[in-house]
Amino acid sequence: MKLRSFNYFLGLLIALAFFTPLNSEEKIDIWKKDKNKVKNQSVENEDTNDDIAPKKLRLNATKTVEPNQKIKIENGLITSSNENKVFGVFDPAENNFDLNMWSTTKAADFKSSLKRIEKIKLSRTANEILEKILLSFSYAPSGMKEQEFAKIKINWLIKKNQSDLIEDFLKQNEEFEGKSKAVQYLVDENIANANLKEGCKKIKFIDAKIKDAYLEKFKIYCLVFNNKKAEAQLLLDLLREQNQSDKFYDDKINFLLGVSKKTTNKVNENTLLNFYLSSITIKNFNFKPTKNTKKSIWKYLNASNLIKLDDSSDKARLRELELAANDGQIDTNTIFTIYQSIPFKLNELINAKNTHQSLDSVDARSLIYQKYLLSEDNESKMQYLFLLEDLFKKDSLLNVYSKYFSDSIQNIGIDNMPERYQEAAQSRIISDDEFLVGKVKYNDKILHQSKIIKYYIEKESKKKIQKDIDKIFKKISRNKRYFYSAKDLALVDSLIKDGFTLPSNFKYEELAKKYDIPKNLLQLIDNDQNAFLALKIVEIIGEDEPHQLDPETIYFITNLLNKMNLIKIRNIVFNSALPLRA
Repeated sequence: MKLRSFNYFLGLLIALAFFTPLNSEEKIDIWKKDKNKVKNQSVENEDTNDDIAPKKLRLNATKTVEPNQKIKIENGLITSSNENKVFGVFDPAENNFDLNMWSTTKAADFKSSLKRIEKIKLSRTANEILEKILLSFSYAPSGMKEQEFAKIKINWLIKKNQSDLIEDFLKQNEEFEGKSKAVQYLVDENIANANLKEGCKKIKFIDAKIKDAYLEKFKIYCLVFNNKKAEAQLLLDLLREQNQSDKFYDDKINFLLGVSKKTTNKVNENTLLNFYLSSITIKNFNFKPTKNTKKSIWKYLNASNLIKLDDSSDKARLRELELAANDGQIDTNTIFTIYQSIPFKLNELINAKNTHQSLDSVDARSLIYQKYLLSEDNESKMQYLFLLEDLFKKDSLLNVYSKYFSDSIQNIGIDNMPERYQEAAQSRIISDDEFLVGKVKYNDKILHQSKIIKYYIEKESKKKIQKDIDKIFKKISRNKRYFYSAKDLALVDSLIKDGFTLPSNFKYEELAKKYDIPKNLLQLIDNDQNAFLALKIVEIIGEDEPHQLDPETIYFITNLLNKMNLIKIRNIVFNSALPLRA
């Protein structure tokens, strides 16, 4: 008995010592013609471990604080605290904040603002600013516990599908509310993408510190997957001793290990890992998802080519899949692939424009789609594309079709289609909401587009910019008709803040009087609520990029950020708001 115990723990130590990162898996292509085969993709080399070590939180030039260290600031000094922890990803000093950035803001005010923001589809810039505000290490708002604050951050990251930031959060924070949820999200993301080897590789950074039953189960499966069955058995035994395994998981792993020759044919949907194990251990696995099926399971089925319509006459099933695609549960391309597989007589295809009217809605869409694919001239293609739009709209399924319609229009080209279709087709193109950064075009005739902004865009030296200021202000002053816009004054306000000298004859205060700053926002500065005010600015920017805002709004946002000394965030706004880009 003692010998067995010694060998067991010796083997366990060896397994733990040599549990190495696993190679990344070939991704599975969806809906290939040969549905019984999956093409393999090359495996990339594993990344180095350089990013594994937690970052340190820099409070000033001489002191560092580990992110999980219990800290307290009194009179500018860091002392131990047995009560509070701070959680986050970013050093607050990197964005001109500090650990007390939320201390003067009420929890209810913070939650209300964040709730409103969650309803907005934020622009790239607004989202970037929100990440820096929300994920900086800091104490919680007044009236909120630090663990609740951590839970809010994790829930936001999961809702926004920010896998990389969730990984960073796990690396830099040991014990926090919502940790298990975060770990399960990362594991499920890789399973859902049918990317198991990559998922096994990516869990390496949490091998040593994070102990979570769901993660441990996934680790064991990874060992089995990579034919390291001895190590897997040792870790499974340990998991059982800790009462963290369960009957279903044991049954599946024992079958995969070869310990048992039979396994249950029951499909377990409780977790994505259990569902995945069901799918790979049940012979001729055939699962029909419903509207109540979890989104992660839909995603896995889609990525693994497990969503099929074996019988093209099963129109009820196809309607279910159309609804799932409309709700974003499966790839819309799946629907068009099914449409293409539905058989029609030659006469039906030739007379599709008339024939479709006598068919049910599913067959009508399938017929017109195939007719579009067979069309040779752009006139006919556009005719059938718009007809197809009407058929999708009739059944409230436009989400299935909108992107396909947009892509098809762009493939044809607006200039290549008959003029009578051009305006309508242009309106169907789905534009990229993100601000695409192009090359800056400097124009010294307009102050906020002049070479002066190289200080913010290209990090030009202060000495060089001061020379440009003297030269460009002198040039503009010669133009008696020149009107100093709100964007010009936003730049001027920032130049003054950054210590530049302006010409003595330039009357900034007088010009600024015609622009009012909202008093309720100024009050937040008086109350030392810098982070909350920055959150308000995210609300103001909203779904627009700063360059899409009116000049007066750009000015008062800049003015507020300068008053709060939030220079880094101001520069992010400037990068979009001021330059003229090619």
